[in-house]
Amino acid sequence: MTARELQAWLRAGFPKENERYEWKEWRSLKSNISGRKGEDLASYISALANMDGGCIVIGVQDGTLAVTGIQDFADYTVENVVHRVLGKTPGLPSMGLRVQELRASDTGAVVWLVHVPRHAPRELVLAHDRAWQRDGDSLVELREDRRRAILTELIAGQDWSAQIVAGATLADLDPAAIAKARSKYTEKHQSERWAAEMAHWSVEQFLAKAKMTTHGQLNRTALLLLGRAESVDWLSPQPAEILWKVPAERIALPFGPPFVLTTTEVGQRIRNPNIKFFPETELLAVELPRYDAQVVLEGLHNCIAHQDYEQAGRVVVEEWQGYLRLTNPGGFVDGRPEDYFEGRRTPEKYRNPRLVEAMRLVGMIDRGGFGIRDMVTTQRKRYLPLPDYEGSSANQTVFTIYGQTIDKNYSQLLMERSDLPLEQVVWLDRVQKKHRIADDQAAALRRAKLIEGRKPNFFVSAHVADATNTRTQYTRNKGLTDHYYKTLILQHIQKFQSASAAELRALLLDKLPDSLSPQQKLVKIKNLLAALRSTGLDGVRIGVVGTGKNARWEVR
Repeated sequence: MTARELQAWLRAGFPKENERYEWKEWRSLKSNISGRKGEDLASYISALANMDGGCIVIGVQDGTLAVTGIQDFADYTVENVVHRVLGKTPGLPSMGLRVQELRASDTGAVVWLVHVPRHAPRELVLAHDRAWQRDGDSLVELREDRRRAILTELIAGQDWSAQIVAGATLADLDPAAIAKARSKYTEKHQSERWAAEMAHWSVEQFLAKAKMTTHGQLNRTALLLLGRAESVDWLSPQPAEILWKVPAERIALPFGPPFVLTTTEVGQRIRNPNIKFFPETELLAVELPRYDAQVVLEGLHNCIAHQDYEQAGRVVVEEWQGYLRLTNPGGFVDGRPEDYFEGRRTPEKYRNPRLVEAMRLVGMIDRGGFGIRDMVTTQRKRYLPLPDYEGSSANQTVFTIYGQTIDKNYSQLLMERSDLPLEQVVWLDRVQKKHRIADDQAAALRRAKLIEGRKPNFFVSAHVADATNTRTQYTRNKGLTDHYYKTLILQHIQKFQSASAAELRALLLDKLPDSLSPQQKLVKIKNLLAALRSTGLDGVRIGVVGTGKNARWEVR
């Protein structure tokens, strides 16, 4: 490749400096391989390795990747530089570190690509006796949150929840919790061919079937789900606790095992008054609880199942004005939360496989990846913002459940457009929360007339009729104003001096919204007549003359 072709190739492969790629215009390697801390190759290798690995491009111009070439190699070669760097970077895996040399055919300029492997599980990579990391395109000393994420990361084959608790016996388990777990297990497995045998199982047999014993001895999963309150002593120094808080009122109450019972107690503590929506196309308000109980429990159970107990933290449930925030130690293990919104992805690994399996067996969680989808779908049907994981990190999962509207146009769209694809609902939800969406997502929403504004300040469109492309049907569904119907009634009565209730029903029935049922339309007419009788319209009132079949409405 010529120098220009090499530049184009590098720009395609390493387009920007970030947590994976670094560009260096080092014309001399003499003091740059192992030189000043925070500036030499050893420091940059430590930084990339402590993230997810990457590549350092040496011999190119910063910003353009124009090939300038290495001119002074000192005594370094592609063969010996690897061994010399390994001696300066304790903790760096030797497998994967390699240097690739490229040469421009026309200028002879040499570029080195230093391929850096990811750090070994739970091991920091040092340089100059310090650990480094990338922060965007900057090199900084390793921050505490990243250090903790490395030292507590998931190691394949290790399962904290499956470990035997030496000395723990059945006396450490709560009888009511055992009974509840057996009942839920029986309910979940009643269609199995061996269902009739469940009633005859001993406690020991049930615990084994429910994955709460390992080699016949109680494991940590059993103590978390079924243990007596004092059983947390067996789990020390890892606490097993859910803290319910109302920060604005300085209220905080801890809940411990058995979680098969106490998660319900936490849910009952959460204030959950009814809220109302007023759809444009409905006569009556939609009334529903602020939070769906199943969404709260599913979220809480997920916190217990997937938290990193080795971080010695706890689950926290905070009540704020209009939303709940659930946090637990440990980041998302397999993929991103949004990967599961549509239920298409199945998790391939878990932080606590034994605990997850036991909770699935007793009906506390779903293990097929549908739990998040169900929470999202439920919230959509409630016309509320979707639950999200904004604010989560490698060390902590943050799950927020919303109990009030953010943007009434978003809720109105959900009421009007039950046919919207879920992916578009997710994008619209991000728009109303002022989160960024991809350019192609914004383009699709704009084509559908669901959003307005300019990037990045999009907002959900208020023009529901335009968004649905069904203006006529929208008007039929929404109906006309009460003023219109009252005017029609008065004009009819004034023209014919009086009118029976049957005449007025015939006059109005086909003009009322299509979204109303026949019974709702009759109620609507009754309310209109009552309003004209009590308050009138523009100073004109009506009243009833006569009784029974002879009763007629007249102007008074």
